[in-house]
Amino acid sequence: MSVSSVVSSILNVVLAFVILMIMVTIHEFGHYTAGKLLKFKINEFSVGMGPKIISHKKKDGQLVSLRALPLGGYCSMDEDEEAVSENSFRNKSVWRRMAVIAAGAIMNLILGFLISIVTLLVAQQYTTNIVAEISDGSGCQAAGMQVGDRIVKVNGLHIFTANDIIYQLRNDEDGVLDFVVVRDGRKLDLNGVKFQLTVDEETGERVLNYDFKVYAKKLGAADLLPQAGNKFCYYSRLVLLSLKDLITGKYGLNNLQGPVGIVTVISESAQESGFDIGFLLEIAMLISVNVGIFNLLPLPALDGGRLVFLIIEAMRKKPMKPETEGMIHFAGFALLMLLMLFVTFNDVKNIIK
Repeated sequence: MSVSSVVSSILNVVLAFVILMIMVTIHEFGHYTAGKLLKFKINEFSVGMGPKIISHKKKDGQLVSLRALPLGGYCSMDEDEEAVSENSFRNKSVWRRMAVIAAGAIMNLILGFLISIVTLLVAQQYTTNIVAEISDGSGCQAAGMQVGDRIVKVNGLHIFTANDIIYQLRNDEDGVLDFVVVRDGRKLDLNGVKFQLTVDEETGERVLNYDFKVYAKKLGAADLLPQAGNKFCYYSRLVLLSLKDLITGKYGLNNLQGPVGIVTVISESAQESGFDIGFLLEIAMLISVNVGIFNLLPLPALDGGRLVFLIIEAMRKKPMKPETEGMIHFAGFALLMLLMLFVTFNDVKNIIK
C-alpha cells in the first residue's frame, strides 16, 4: 500500500469520526440547551468519553470538558433523588423533564432537516416524481402510464421523493406493483404494472429493470423548503421502515451496524464518491435522523424509555420508585451494551474478511 493510500485511509477514518462526533455532540447539546433554558442544574457537558483532555469550570460550577475517546459525549445533570435544590432534575415538573429528555433527539431531527436544506442548495436541483420517459413495449406503457404523470403512491406507499419509488421497486418481490398517479388534476389507479426481472449471474441477486424515467428540476426559491421537507420525510420513514423490517425478521441482527461499522461505511463512501460534499451531506443527514429516531424508541436506557416513565408519572400523579426505574434502566443499558458488543464484533469481522 502506497503512502498516499495510507494517508487517504487515515483521512477517511478521521472524517467519519468527525461526522459521528458532531451527531452525538448535537444530541447532547440539545439536552444541555433545554436544561439551561429551563433552569436545570448541569454538572458537566462533555464532548467525548473517557479521560479528560481539557476542561473549564464556569462560575455556576458547571464543568465543560473535552475527553479522549471520540465516541460520544454527555450532559450530566443533578439527578440525585435526595437533592434539595429546586433546580435538580427530580425537583423539576414532569413537563420540564420531558422537554429536556426529548430535546436531544429533537435537536438531531432539526439538524437533519437543516442538512436537507444544505444538500439541495449544494445540488441546485432535485429529482421529481413526474414521469419523463417510458420504454416502448414496457409494462408501464401497457398499464397506461403517460409522460407527465406525477407518481404519488407505489404499492400503497406515499411518495415524498424519487428515492421512495426506487425503494419500492427494489423491495418488491414479484416485479408487479400498483401505482397511483395524478394526471390533469385527477388521481388514477394503475394496478398490476409489470416490470421485467432478471438475475445477476455473478451475485445471484435479482435485478428489476426500470421501464421509466422521471424529470430532474432546477431548484427554485419556492421549492427549497417543500423539497427539504420531502427529503427529511423520506429519510425518517426509511429509518422507521428499517426498524420494522428488523422487528419482523426481514433483516437479522447481523445486518445491524455499530460505531465501527458506521465509521467504515462513511470512510468507504467518502473515498468512493471522491469526497463529494453532496454525498457526504446525505450520509450525515441519514445518521442524524437515525440517531434522533433511535433515541426516541420506548426502550430502557434510551431517551424514549425515560419519556415512558415520565408519562407514567404524569398519569399516576407520582413518580415511580427511583430504585425500580434505576434497575429497569440498568438492565436495559446492560442489554444495549451486549448488543453493541455483538454488533461491534460483527463490524470488525466484516472489515477483516
